[in-house]
Amino acid sequence: MAPGIVPGEVVRLSPRVARLTAPNPGVMTGPGTNTYLVGTDALAVIDPGPEIDAHVAAIVAAGAGRIRWILCTHTHLDHSPAARALKAATDARVFGMPAPPGGRQDQTFAPDEAWAEGGSLAGDGFTLHAVHTPGHASNHLCYRLAEEQALFTGDHVMQGSTVVINPPDGDMQAYLAALERLTTLDLARLYPGHGHPIDTPHDEARRLIAHRLKREAKVLTALECAGEGDLDTLVPLAYDDVAAALYPVARRSLEAHLIKLVREGRAVAEGGRWRWTAMTP
Repeated sequence: MAPGIVPGEVVRLSPRVARLTAPNPGVMTGPGTNTYLVGTDALAVIDPGPEIDAHVAAIVAAGAGRIRWILCTHTHLDHSPAARALKAATDARVFGMPAPPGGRQDQTFAPDEAWAEGGSLAGDGFTLHAVHTPGHASNHLCYRLAEEQALFTGDHVMQGSTVVINPPDGDMQAYLAALERLTTLDLARLYPGHGHPIDTPHDEARRLIAHRLKREAKVLTALECAGEGDLDTLVPLAYDDVAAALYPVARRSLEAHLIKLVREGRAVAEGGRWRWTAMTP
C-alpha cells in the first residue's frame, strides 16, 4: 500500500491535476485505482475506475458540473467500467481503445471516439496526447499532458510495484519496448494508475526494464537447471524470491517471459512444457 493515499479524498497534485482514488485496495490494485481530473474549467477525467456507486458520485461531485471528457488508459476491470455511469451522469464524451476479446476485459466500454497512437484533446489550459503502450494490455494508452511534460501511465508504470503481464493479451516483448520508448519522451513526471506521482520518469522506466531483464535471467537459469518443466514446476525456481502465496500471479508473468524467450529462439514450448535451447553463434 502507498501511505498517504485515502480513497475518496480529492488531492490537488498540480495546478491542472487532481487525484481521486477509488475504494478498491488490494494485492493487484495497491491503495486503489487513481482517477485523475485534468483542467481548471472544463475537465477531463482519466480512468474513472471500477463501477462503484460511491466512487462515481465522488467523481461527479469533484467535477462540479465541469466534466466534459472521459479517457481510459485500458479496459481492465479496475480502470474503465465506471465510464458508462459517469457518462450517463455528465454527458461527457468517452475516449480510448475498445476492449480486446477475452476475460478480465471490460466489454461494456464503448468509446465515443476510438483512439490510438496520436489521438489528442485540447481543453481549457491543457493538451492531452495519446501514446500507445502495449504490453500490460494490448489496448493500453498513456496520456501525455503537454503543459507539464507529464504522463498518465495507467498500469504501464505503477508506483511502488511492478505490473502483471498476463498472456495472451499481455505481451512481455511489447511491454519492454514500450518502457524503452518512455526513456525517449520529454517527461518530468508520471501520474500512475496506482500510487503516488513519480518525478524521475526515465530512471523509473530504466529500473523497470532492469527488473524485468533480471527476472528473465532467472527464468533462463530455471530452465537450464530443470531441463524442462511446466509453469507450476518453473514458478518456484524462477520466483524463489517471492512468497508462495503470490505464485498464481507470478505464473502469468512467467508465461509472458517464456513466450518472449521462445520468439527469440532461447526456449522451446511443447505440449504445455518448456525447455531451454542453447543459442549457437
